[in-house]
Amino acid sequence: MRVLGVDPGLTRCGVGVVEGVAGRPLTMLGVGVVRTPADADLGHRLVAVEQGLEQWLDEYRPEFVAVERVFSQHNVRTVMGTAQASAVALLCASRRGIPVALHTPSEVKAAVTGSGRADKAQVGAMVTRLLRLDAPPKPADAADALALAICHIWRAPAQNRLQQAAALHASRTAPRATPARTAASKASGRRTPTAPIPSPNPSSNPSPNPSKGRTA
Repeated sequence: MRVLGVDPGLTRCGVGVVEGVAGRPLTMLGVGVVRTPADADLGHRLVAVEQGLEQWLDEYRPEFVAVERVFSQHNVRTVMGTAQASAVALLCASRRGIPVALHTPSEVKAAVTGSGRADKAQVGAMVTRLLRLDAPPKPADAADALALAICHIWRAPAQNRLQQAAALHASRTAPRATPARTAASKASGRRTPTAPIPSPNPSSNPSPNPSKGRTA
């Protein structure tokens, strides 16, 4: 499984590609950030984020894209930019037909460090250890992107099993047609035969009396 992790942001959008399967050593294929100037027009910044992500998608051809789920913060301006960059990532992946998964920061921290309250330094240290790197990726946005990819690789099998179990449960609990209901539905679908038009009763129109008009 090859996953592109995206830590959305307008000034720095972290990106990282990890390959592997749950339960086995993982490999980092690439890591970096897509940068945009803070003084540029919003539209141009979003275009720059799109172009940067498209280059990563072209180069690494991931099977999945994992994006951090955006939560409301006190700084509305910051969260708005993060949400806009997140939407660009979803657009780029969906346009190519690549499945997208959203993971909360707590889910990522818990998956990588074992604690949903870990700080950025702990996340960077565990990413370095899990991917056997010489040093933590810089800046922190890049390390967070790798952590997103790792989280998705490790959580995907469990999510797939839950989805399969939910689908199986839904199929078993779906109402089934009873024999009586089935017979009634079939009968309602049949066309009622038209009754034949009765032929005239011969006795109602008797033939002329053959003896009438004869002379004795």
